[in-house]
Amino acid sequence: GSEMTSILRSPQALQLTLALIKPDAVAHPLILEAVHQQILSNKFLIVRMRELLWRKEECQQFYKEHEGRFFYQRLVEFMASGPIRAYILAHKDAIQLWRTLMGPTRVFRARHVAPDSIRGSFGLTDTRNTTHGSDSVVSASREIAAFFPDFSEQRWYEEEEPQLRCGPVRYSPEGGIHCAARPGGPGPA
Repeated sequence: GSEMTSILRSPQALQLTLALIKPDAVAHPLILEAVHQQILSNKFLIVRMRELLWRKEECQQFYKEHEGRFFYQRLVEFMASGPIRAYILAHKDAIQLWRTLMGPTRVFRARHVAPDSIRGSFGLTDTRNTTHGSDSVVSASREIAAFFPDFSEQRWYEEEEPQLRCGPVRYSPEGGIHCAARPGGPGPA
């Protein structure tokens, strides 16, 4: 509706992105925790988080744009090989910030150009490169819907976004997500 449009037009609205932690990193609790801490220390708000095993058909669908490329089969097999963690992250510049934090797709390049990036630190190969992030607003919407079918972006922008943006916000270590701290609720965030 028009309310949604006006929220998205407002320059300070939070932007959403999908972030995935791939099986190579989820298999190592210390790396998983290190990436989670990077998300927190870069002031992302974690809107939703879930761990899942991805069926091969879902992988194929998700990576359809790469079908026919030399790495497609390897990527699909790898992404279905073990649990992954999916996040919806919010920040004023979520898409670009997460991509910068991840570093270049190619691990060799990441180690040289952005050694402190997530892929520069933890990536093993171009397929096993620790993380994935949406590359545009359009793909963020599509990818969020693929991993969080129950999440309504429109409802989030109407109900949760203004509260998270205006604060105060509380991080819940149990659930691993941020939520609006109720005024008069438990202590400071």
